[in-house]
Amino acid sequence: MTAEQLELFPQTPRRHQSPGDALIANSSLHRAMEAFRAHMLQQELSLHTIRAFGSDLRLLSRFVGERTPIGHISTDRLDAFLKYLRYERDVPCKPKSLARRLTTLKVFFGWLAEEGVISVDPAAPLVHHRANTPLPRVLSEQEVDALLDATTQLRTDRDNPDARPQLLVTLLLHTGIKKGECMSIALTDIDTTDSDGGSVFIRYESVKQRHKERRLRLPATFGPLLAEYLIQYNPRKRLFECTARNLEYVLDDCSLRASLPARTLSFETLRWTCAVRNLKEGMDEDALRRKLGLSHITWAETLDKLRRLTQPAL
Repeated sequence: MTAEQLELFPQTPRRHQSPGDALIANSSLHRAMEAFRAHMLQQELSLHTIRAFGSDLRLLSRFVGERTPIGHISTDRLDAFLKYLRYERDVPCKPKSLARRLTTLKVFFGWLAEEGVISVDPAAPLVHHRANTPLPRVLSEQEVDALLDATTQLRTDRDNPDARPQLLVTLLLHTGIKKGECMSIALTDIDTTDSDGGSVFIRYESVKQRHKERRLRLPATFGPLLAEYLIQYNPRKRLFECTARNLEYVLDDCSLRASLPARTLSFETLRWTCAVRNLKEGMDEDALRRKLGLSHITWAETLDKLRRLTQPAL
């Protein structure tokens, strides 16, 4: 498996009017915060996330002044703000809260830089103080091999061949899609006519979520797998015409057959495994973000976890 096989097909992004279009470097921090809130609403982030980011930025505005031009906020000023949160505030930040507030700064100023409002991102040099949060479970290469061996046995069983487990595992390992995205795949979203490997289009019904749509590469082995699966299951419209729970049972069975630890295998585990493998293979970080369908807001924390997961064990 190569990084080229897993990379996104090139797409021409659709330009939407951004809340950041009306900002300039001399715009006040207060005005930039309002535009950022509009951006988060446009991205359909949860109200919990929007409130958390808003609370963090209000702390910053009280520290530097809400009328301060955003282009005047330097790395040194942000570093002083973090030191204030950690050591000088009446209620010092706990490590987890401090890490989240640092993520807020990186996302907010990263967005301003990406929009061209400021020429330099002052939050980029800031160093994360990691909270001791557990990392997601990722399969080792040996576990991936055992899993694929187990699904191959199911596929080639003489009495009752079943291609669905291998189709599902192959799809998730190569695309890293979410459970809901997997369940929404229509047969017409899949193209296996390319001899070098097919593709699947991840589609969203909501207009506001169209920015998450993307076309992902599939391995050359997917076409023959799909042909067997279609004969065995005869789906009419969707790739998987069953409940998500049914597919979770399929993964549970695969885990048992591969002798993996109990409750190891899930959609989320395979998504993280896919992302870690891609990062290790050298995929561009922004290409990986787009492949996973993540906004810049949620990507900062995800990338930090991925980098920790790819570090060699001490």
